[in-house]
Amino acid sequence: MTTEAGAIVTLDDIEAAAAQIDGAVLKTPFLTARRLSKLTGADISVKYENMQVTGSFKERGALVKLLSLSAAERKSGVIAMSAGNHAQGVAFHAARLGIPVTIVMPENTPFVKIAATKEFGAELILAGETVDAAKAEADKIAADRGLTWVHPFDDPHVMSGQGTIGLEMLKEIPDLDCLVVPIGGGGLISGIATAARALKPDIEIVGVETELYPAMWGAFYGKDVTCEGPTIAEGIAVRQVGRLTTEIVKRTVDRILTVPESTIERAINAYLVYQHSVAEGAGAAGLAGVLSEPDRFAGRRVGLVLCGGNIDPRLISSIVIRELTRDGRLVSVRIDTPDRPGVLGEIATIIGTLKGNVVEVAHNRLFLNVPAKGATLDVTFEAFDRMHGIEIVDALKARGYRVRFVDLERMSDEP
Repeated sequence: MTTEAGAIVTLDDIEAAAAQIDGAVLKTPFLTARRLSKLTGADISVKYENMQVTGSFKERGALVKLLSLSAAERKSGVIAMSAGNHAQGVAFHAARLGIPVTIVMPENTPFVKIAATKEFGAELILAGETVDAAKAEADKIAADRGLTWVHPFDDPHVMSGQGTIGLEMLKEIPDLDCLVVPIGGGGLISGIATAARALKPDIEIVGVETELYPAMWGAFYGKDVTCEGPTIAEGIAVRQVGRLTTEIVKRTVDRILTVPESTIERAINAYLVYQHSVAEGAGAAGLAGVLSEPDRFAGRRVGLVLCGGNIDPRLISSIVIRELTRDGRLVSVRIDTPDRPGVLGEIATIIGTLKGNVVEVAHNRLFLNVPAKGATLDVTFEAFDRMHGIEIVDALKARGYRVRFVDLERMSDEP
């Protein structure tokens, strides 16, 4: 790779990568998102990398790396370690180029990513519960078999491939004020930031990590951090960022935000509801960053990268339900009642009369904290909004029922 002026990756490298992958990787749409703009107060445009064949941006860097291999390296085969998206990108393009490929994934990788990687023809090995454990196993296999590593982020070829996203974004909308980019190991933001800084030096570049895995935030600000815990953004759940990517990020990125899991869930739901587009946790992290600090981005032209859409459908369902609950449009209450005929019908009538829609009822007589001649009803109903739900609960209380709010995160006597 070119190393002019000591650079690890240059604009020339990224432009060369763009020419290499032209026609083999989709130039994804970069579109104004009016409803997200209204939600956030910023002028949002979204780069839809979830539309790639493998559902993420990882194809770009993987292909550039594979094309750089010698004939002998291609014949021997390659190995990659990944929580899913890099694995699919490598597997897809290696199969297309006739290169044998072995993929090592953590054992807790979402099934949707495991199945897709197998579908692309890779030899798949599950090892360890973390990315680090999977990498240790991959190192051993690579040494034993003489395979060439396709690193998920800390490789100049990979970073150059990811940087083609930045080229496409600024070609489409040259007057962007800010780019907000998810960070895992740092390959995506390193490539995009390198391209963006060369094309528009004054553009602001913001990275986003989940609060549970703030590895690059720690390296960037010189802070000791802990990286652990179950996260919905497993694609950026990296404990050890790259040496090369860290150097580039420190030189090209303005700041890094960390966001809680709840905000990432909100961003996934926003993409689904407002843009009719599926985002995995890592893919939604950029939007989560804007949602977490709306005042910082208000009125500015912001480019987001929806970098991946490989999420388990069951998880999407859970997130939608949780967001409906947070918004007060799905209300769960526990009602103490006398155990007599007609009570359930009376409660349903009160809710229905006020235009609520009962979706689930559980009738409990055996709770020890319920009187022997009483019962407890757990009722879930749909409301127009939070105030409508409160109106319905107040009506139940006015009829003499003791009502407690119950949702996914708390139980209390008040909303």
